[in-house]
Amino acid sequence: MPEPRMWQLTAGSAALGLALAAVAVTAAGPWDSGQRTAERARAAAPQAGGAHHAPPPAPAPPRRPAPAPSAPGVLTALHAPAPAGRPADLAALLVPLLADPGLGPLRTASVVDTATGKQLYGEGAGTPMPPASTVKIATAAAALSALGPDHRIPTTVTAAPDGRTVTLTGGGDPTLDPARLKTLATDTARALTTRGHTSVRLTYDTNLYPGPRLHPIGPNENIAPVVALMTDEGRLDDSESGPAPRAGDPAADTATAFAGLLTEAGIKVTGDPAPGRTPQADPLARTHSAPLADLVERTLTHSDNDLAEALARQTALARKQPASFEGAAKAVRDELARLGLPVAGARFADGSGLDRSDRVSAALLTALLTRAADPARPALRPLLTGLPVGGFTGTLAGRFDTAPATAGAGLVRAKTGTLSGVNTLAGTVVTPDGRLLAFAFLAGRTLSPYEAQPALDRLSAALAGQD
Repeated sequence: MPEPRMWQLTAGSAALGLALAAVAVTAAGPWDSGQRTAERARAAAPQAGGAHHAPPPAPAPPRRPAPAPSAPGVLTALHAPAPAGRPADLAALLVPLLADPGLGPLRTASVVDTATGKQLYGEGAGTPMPPASTVKIATAAAALSALGPDHRIPTTVTAAPDGRTVTLTGGGDPTLDPARLKTLATDTARALTTRGHTSVRLTYDTNLYPGPRLHPIGPNENIAPVVALMTDEGRLDDSESGPAPRAGDPAADTATAFAGLLTEAGIKVTGDPAPGRTPQADPLARTHSAPLADLVERTLTHSDNDLAEALARQTALARKQPASFEGAAKAVRDELARLGLPVAGARFADGSGLDRSDRVSAALLTALLTRAADPARPALRPLLTGLPVGGFTGTLAGRFDTAPATAGAGLVRAKTGTLSGVNTLAGTVVTPDGRLLAFAFLAGRTLSPYEAQPALDRLSAALAGQD
């Protein structure tokens, strides 16, 4: 990280707290749950006179992640009462910035004080707009609400009653990787050997997801076919995020790899893997994804389209809807409505935001972020901890690098959204007086992301200097 930027971030106590947050996130990445663990503990702990008077905690279990050093500062902002006095009028600050030609002719905005839920500024805030990838905030919120942050997605292996056939069953985990697949094969081989079986036929079951496998945008390096069984998101290179060549049939590829691993573990596999149905029996072996909270953080930090579609379908399964594009859309909308959020005019054609027919209002996005900041809703906190940090992590790593947007580096945490002609930004920022603001800026008919994105960065950075 450049020294001038670090010098800037360490100027002032509020900036220092968030600079530490940025450094911690940069070092640990979205999979580290130390800060989230600390926030959950703080949210659940008794509060008296502004101090923590709970008895000393029991010794931590082995391998429990340590709280991130930024957690106290972040929590102070989340739990701080609204300051006395009337908030500054943001219109004079934001209206000129919203008039930037780079934002195109269609733009909406919402800024909310998360401590009070009061909208401090709005321009067309209730108007549904194409959100691009900022819709992932809604997708993630619905999944966390429906399933809880500790939910894990299973992948199982089940044997037929005669033991001659085993079925690899996808549960919708796109993060299944070769290491876990090998462990699953080893566990399966051990269970088969114990039962006296050393030769099997392998089938694989992807029937959890009905409907079309391809996203409406068609074959695309931004997303694999949406199937319930895949390895490493169907990526054909060593990448972990962003566009990549994708497998045409990730389920068949995963089953073929699993057959090879079974053979290495001492089980003969006869014939080629073929589609099949899971037998009605207890699984021989299983593996699970990371907790949903971790998956949400990865989804938001890296704008992971495959994970976003998986989260939408997990929500559908939890709400007894078909795990299809249509079923997931209904489940996400219904879940947000159940939370009392403003979903009028909203449309969730997919979970990732790649579909141009998605519609979300700026008011809905700021309402979601405000709920996530509510101390009474720690289950939604990954919506905040997963947001990229301006100038440091995820899809914001290369932004906030030119003045005046540099004022937001390390202070703005936000989800980006980019489609041709659509540029959006929604997230949070802490003001110099300690208020946590939620914001959403949506722009349509933009001519170029190279003009729209800096304009959005300047808008959010302006909030960081507002008091």
